[in-house]
Amino acid sequence: MAEPAAVRPAAPWRTRLAPYRAVLASRVRAQRSYRVSFALDLGSSLLVGIVELAEVWILFHNVTVLGGMTFASIALVFGIADMAFSLADLALGHCDRLPTYLRAGTLDVFYLRPQPVLAQLVASDISLRRLARCVVGAAALGYGLTAADVRWSAVTVLLLAVTFVSGWAIFAALFIWAAGLQFFLVNGAEMTNAFVYGGRYAATQPGRVWPGALKVVFGFVFPVAFAAYLPVLRVVDLPSPHPFPAWAGWCAPVAAAWAWAAALACWRWGMRHYQGGGG
Repeated sequence: MAEPAAVRPAAPWRTRLAPYRAVLASRVRAQRSYRVSFALDLGSSLLVGIVELAEVWILFHNVTVLGGMTFASIALVFGIADMAFSLADLALGHCDRLPTYLRAGTLDVFYLRPQPVLAQLVASDISLRRLARCVVGAAALGYGLTAADVRWSAVTVLLLAVTFVSGWAIFAALFIWAAGLQFFLVNGAEMTNAFVYGGRYAATQPGRVWPGALKVVFGFVFPVAFAAYLPVLRVVDLPSPHPFPAWAGWCAPVAAAWAWAAALACWRWGMRHYQGGGG
């Protein structure tokens, strides 16, 4: 009687991640090889972030308090939201190229490789220029932490750390959500950008001034209100706007879990719908 074949042990995580590391490293080297172009990309990205922060400063320069928040408080919101979005954009912002892959049939190549299609899409590129945006967010965050009336304690530090990680997860889920919808839309990137980049803009503003419809959209459907605004209200001891309860600031991980569950469901739905590029 033949002996049963030995079970092959599962490959370690380092081996499984090696192909993704190799692809990302090649993308990084390619961008850094053209130093002048890379510097210009960093400068333009930094300028965009400065302009967006300047918009907030001009608004609060003319209105001392908006939605119950001062400029120092909203700088804290802007810093957390902008840094979280910039890092999510760095890791997954290139997923908006999926419509091009669909039209060209490039996505079909992903099915031939022994890796998940979504993981290949995420690792297909990386835009280092988006790192410059983090500088603006970090500056706003530093100012907000020093100028705002933050009630410092171990609980506050924990809340800020949880908020930043959850904010990154929420914005990252929005990119996956938008990518999943591209399987059903024709040139629909502009439509999905309305809630991805529009959600980023909404996350940097005081949610109290949102009309009722936007509170539903950006508070519950695409929960960017939990990425910075609601937790910061707890940090600076301000009341939450209707219909959010006072403890809503601690629900950022729940909002992130909901965003990822919906995003992955949308992606799987789109993958089942996809019939190939016809090549």
